[in-house]
Amino acid sequence: MAYYSPIEVIMKIAMISINDFEVTSFEKKCEMITSQTSYIAMRCEYEKKIYLYHSGRVFIEVIYSSLFKRVLHIKAFNDQRNLLPYAEGVSLNDLV
Repeated sequence: MAYYSPIEVIMKIAMISINDFEVTSFEKKCEMITSQTSYIAMRCEYEKKIYLYHSGRVFIEVIYSSLFKRVLHIKAFNDQRNLLPYAEGVSLNDLV
């Protein structure tokens, strides 16, 4: 088993492209998310919870089904359009 320093681990996910991430196995995606990303937010949509993570280069959504109690999909993106659903949950009241 290979050993990677914390810097190498961070660089691995920071350098991976969205296309490469999408074709990575489910298990590897989960490993990368739990060890190499920062949790940002969660939103609910019907019977699903959607968790948002950031790797330093890309955003990653993990779609979890409360009904089936499992992850349904993992999606990577880097465009602002996919961040709009999270903007609704942001309050600026505490900043005043």
